[in-house]
Amino acid sequence: MRDSTDPSSRPSGPLARRLAGCALLLLAVASAGRCEDGGRWVRLFDGKTLDGWTVKITGHEAGDNFGDTFRVEDGLLKVGYAEYESFGGRFGHLFYREELSHYRLRLEYRFVGEQCLGGPEWALRNSGVMVHGQSIDSMTRDQEFPDSIEVQLLGGGGTGDRPTANVCTPGTQIVLDGALDRRHCIESGSATYHGDRWVTVEVEVRGNERIRHIVEGETVLEYSRPQLDDGTPLGSGSISLQSESHPVEFRRVELLRLDD
Repeated sequence: MRDSTDPSSRPSGPLARRLAGCALLLLAVASAGRCEDGGRWVRLFDGKTLDGWTVKITGHEAGDNFGDTFRVEDGLLKVGYAEYESFGGRFGHLFYREELSHYRLRLEYRFVGEQCLGGPEWALRNSGVMVHGQSIDSMTRDQEFPDSIEVQLLGGGGTGDRPTANVCTPGTQIVLDGALDRRHCIESGSATYHGDRWVTVEVEVRGNERIRHIVEGETVLEYSRPQLDDGTPLGSGSISLQSESHPVEFRRVELLRLDD
């Protein structure tokens, strides 16, 4: 048998072109829906229901979706306050059913409409996704935020700079640039996104090792060793989407599981 490295043993002409075409087709089929990490993106929101998610709103029991705050309309996951007379400190979180450790979370969001009457000034065009959070069952009835790492989602106010995908730390702290950083919120290096345009944010979570924020394909913030305020390491936890008084919509919420 000829050595396969011998040029004379390789098919040529129309046969070679057909074989090359078949190889490319097989490669495309094998890689469809997959990514560079070798996993597969899974939709956590089906565009029709809130199956797999549970609401927790301050002052209410888990599962009580006060004022239809979180709902599905027109294929979008919407956070709204049409049935509120006033916000009244009713901070809410929509918890996904699983505890997660090593993963990438990808979502598209946009801010719409006007802030709910009575919402705090800082919450204008402000929402977030919480990672490495405490369980919904461990939250008290009147607790405002789960102990977690918050990837803060912000919209611009029409003028000036206001980066998104910042990190905030309710009940937690992180290591940034090699040193423990106890600031409550730390800005990312992202651009500012004014108006109601859709913005894509990814969060790469590697257990207790590293968390990376990515906006429109660009890494804008990276830190390590997430932990509770008492120093307890956070290697896994819940994920949840916030309601903080300004209407926000999500049209994609997807998860890619990573190897430990």
